[in-house]
Amino acid sequence: MKYLLLTGILAAFLINSNAQNTPGTEIKLEPTKPSSLSSNWADKVQIRGYMQVRYNRLFETNPDLGCSQCDRSWGNNGGLFLRRMRIIFFGQLNSRVYFYIQPDFASSASNENLHFAQLRDAYFDLGLDKNNEYRLRIGQSKIPYGFENMQSSQNRLPLDRNDALNSAVLNERDMGVFFYWAPKSTRKLFSSLVRDGLKGSGDYGVFAFGAYNGQTANKPELNNNPHIVSRIAYPIKIKNQIIEPALQAYTGQWVLAKSSLSQNVKVNANATYLDQRVAASFVVYPQPFGIMAEYNIGKGPEFNKHTDSIETRDLKGGYITLNYRIVTNEQQIFPFVRMQHYSGGKKFETDARSFSVNEYEFGVEWQPNSNFELVVMYTHSLRRYEDFVKQNNFQQGNLLRIQAQMNF
Repeated sequence: MKYLLLTGILAAFLINSNAQNTPGTEIKLEPTKPSSLSSNWADKVQIRGYMQVRYNRLFETNPDLGCSQCDRSWGNNGGLFLRRMRIIFFGQLNSRVYFYIQPDFASSASNENLHFAQLRDAYFDLGLDKNNEYRLRIGQSKIPYGFENMQSSQNRLPLDRNDALNSAVLNERDMGVFFYWAPKSTRKLFSSLVRDGLKGSGDYGVFAFGAYNGQTANKPELNNNPHIVSRIAYPIKIKNQIIEPALQAYTGQWVLAKSSLSQNVKVNANATYLDQRVAASFVVYPQPFGIMAEYNIGKGPEFNKHTDSIETRDLKGGYITLNYRIVTNEQQIFPFVRMQHYSGGKKFETDARSFSVNEYEFGVEWQPNSNFELVVMYTHSLRRYEDFVKQNNFQQGNLLRIQAQMNF
């Protein structure tokens, strides 16, 4: 019903609208000329991308320590690893229609099968007013939940997203319809926070509301009830500093796929569980000192080793990242430190694995030019992750991680 309601609103608007010649995307905000029959569509398409190569085994103290959600090259037998190879196609097709398509050519189907092409984003934005302050996003895209979730891996300082909020949506994406609103001036600010190297998350509006399948990206829907999400965020300028507080929440029903269950684990009827969270975010952009802090609480499926069953249980966790921006001779250097904690299940892992994570990281990102970045990061990790087959599994260790990134 919520998909039908959004579609009806869009149809009614398009029938009655007569506005022309407007700007409007998170990438391109300058006015554009109206499209014409003689225009070449290829002239409106742009291409960019990035590639990340990692090595995680230096000074490793425990080869059994891993994090499959983070990086499949953690731990025993992990070598040089192509973490991402993204090519992004995007463009303003006319004053009201913007598109964005992003495949990844380094997806890992398993620890034994690497470098598959897989779709990450495929959506288009429809502007609902002449300034595109109101817009609909339709297709597979990031879910507006969590600042670091929406922040591109091309811009993030720590090599992996935090467990606490990233456990909400695998790969941060799903199929859905989303309404975004932000004033034109705020949309320009959102774009500048990325363009000017301040590690912004992009333009996901001041207010967001949407419905999505709920089984995460590139997965079929398994019930008739969409997830509902909403977010409010507002960047505020205070002298030379910019801060961005935000609140977000989602709710829905998660269905455990048969392929994710061990043979004898016990599940609810229809393998369906409540899946809901609420989170607070607070960001101080690095000018020169920066802070990112987020925390979420909620309920979701989690394996209970005492009953050999998957139950709806409480979850909680968050992180804080401190960083500093140094600009010298057209180079940028970002020393940073992050602390994170998470206690709860990961619904998309085998048997909705039960996790308890405490992790401490410090590192530095060096950008000698706009086309190359190098990150060196030291991690101290304490992880308990248990499912029906692997119970009483606690791993602790340290490792030095290195990533080279090419941007184009």
